[in-house]
Amino acid sequence: MPEGHTLHRLARLHKRRYAGAPVEVSSPQGRFATEASTVDGKVFEGAEAYGKHLFHHFGPQGTVHVHLGLYGTFTESKLPATPPQGQVRMRLVGRTHWTDLRGPTRCELLTEEQVDAIKARLGPDPLRRDARPERAWARISSSRTSVAALLMDQSVLAGVGNVYRAEVLFRHGVAPTLPGKALDAVLWKEIWDDLVALMRDGVRTGRIDTVADEHLPEVTGRAPRVDRHGGEVYVYRRAGQPCLVCGTPVAHAELAGRNLYWCPTCQPA
Repeated sequence: MPEGHTLHRLARLHKRRYAGAPVEVSSPQGRFATEASTVDGKVFEGAEAYGKHLFHHFGPQGTVHVHLGLYGTFTESKLPATPPQGQVRMRLVGRTHWTDLRGPTRCELLTEEQVDAIKARLGPDPLRRDARPERAWARISSSRTSVAALLMDQSVLAGVGNVYRAEVLFRHGVAPTLPGKALDAVLWKEIWDDLVALMRDGVRTGRIDTVADEHLPEVTGRAPRVDRHGGEVYVYRRAGQPCLVCGTPVAHAELAGRNLYWCPTCQPA
């Protein structure tokens, strides 16, 4: 599932390419046809992301809400547009570019009140300027649930996924099984600030890189990581491989149906 930085990249891209002018909106697949006809030909006023949610604003006509889920993707191209290929839920055509959306969990036209209700259910997003990290801390510091589970709970913290979760805990030496209420307040502030920096870098580069300069392949002589997710990471999807810091094999387990990775030595229980 795409993490928050991907949605913020899409919001910036769509705002740059489509905002301020009328756009053509259609649903070649047909599942979004009625809603698409409501905003077709209307001015695309802007785009924003909150956590893993993307919002296309059309003023009084409403807001298109997209949640990509596990399989959703946008494909971006310059005009002229070509005939739809596959199951295109929504096609957006602007002055210079067009984009097709396929396979989202959600693609729906909402009122302003409905958009506000979605945002109200989410925790603070490290990539938003209006984020209030103290809201997340209030939940974490009073919970017996593991820090690893809390960081993936979108009602606690919005936009953080499996990669950022694993990497930020490693970078701060926190055992994933540590109960939230046992986390130090100063350490939480450091984790939050690190998430802000890492995720902003992800927005800029389009990949997740969490490894310090001294542990990069060109410094240590190891082979670069080869993975469809891209980026240099410490523990994510490196189960059984040596820790880049201490050499201990990276551990793996399942937590709430998601894969969890950590170093038993660098992140002692």
